[in-house]
Amino acid sequence: MLDAGCGPGSHAPALGDDVVGLDLSAAMLERARAHLPSGARLVRADLTALPFRHRGLGGAFSRHSHLHLPKASLPVALARLQWAMDVGAPLTLSLWPGEGEGVVGPDDDPDLPGRYFARWQPEEVAAVIVGAGFEVERASVVGESLWVDALRARTLADTVGPGMRVLVCGLNPSVVAADAGFGFAGATNRFWRAAVEAGLVTRAKDPLHALDVDRIGMTDLVKRATAAAAELGRDEYRAGAERVRALVGWLQPRLVLFVGLAGWRAAVDRRARPGLQDAPFAGAPAYVMPSTSGLNAATPYAALVDHLRAACAVAGRRST
Repeated sequence: MLDAGCGPGSHAPALGDDVVGLDLSAAMLERARAHLPSGARLVRADLTALPFRHRGLGGAFSRHSHLHLPKASLPVALARLQWAMDVGAPLTLSLWPGEGEGVVGPDDDPDLPGRYFARWQPEEVAAVIVGAGFEVERASVVGESLWVDALRARTLADTVGPGMRVLVCGLNPSVVAADAGFGFAGATNRFWRAAVEAGLVTRAKDPLHALDVDRIGMTDLVKRATAAAAELGRDEYRAGAERVRALVGWLQPRLVLFVGLAGWRAAVDRRARPGLQDAPFAGAPAYVMPSTSGLNAATPYAALVDHLRAACAVAGRRST
């Protein structure tokens, strides 16, 4: 069980004997040592760069820790947490309810000069947590805190943030991809090979590297993992499109690249053809390309590369 942002360790005793206390402050970790059980471990790390192996945690608790992150940094922090948690593991975190974010100055609170705080509405943070690959059971204000209870789902987390050149939107995670921890993971899927050749990304099968280095984000129209995209229905695609629309409106990537015509046709335009679409999507240009799945044998590999290059060109033409 991870105590994320454990501070002096006040809550660690309630989390069981096999607890990991994580904090960026070495001084706080030294204070926490006195409160932690004998089998506990202490880790100095940032919430946005967790040093844990894939699916190595059985749960996570975060009390008033993630509220110190800028709002646009919360998705990737939760993505790293989801990647480190086992399927079905519980997550409980608390934030401050309200609106706005920023650095608290000496005049605002003399005890907290220069610290960053973000305030969230329940439905606002619930949408981010769903996008991060969790099933939200509760998001409600209790007293002066906003509490969220969720379970780590068998799906992929969005890897998104500010300043994206392209937001890649797949149809939905395959079960293989959900278990691998990255999209387009099937043995016959041609996305990563084509994306590297086209210059969209510089490293295959690493969505966090794509976001951090190449400024390429990744999400899915539908979060539910299936053995095949054919299992999805029109209503799921339409609901997913609304979620992605809100995400695009918030983070404003230069371009949204929809990989797979089926989802776009089901949710937006049933007569759409591959290429740059006539109308923007939540203010961003939308490019739709055929599926990169090996099942889509009708689209040759060279055509996939051409589509990805064309999408990169459109994104490159937009000003930063």
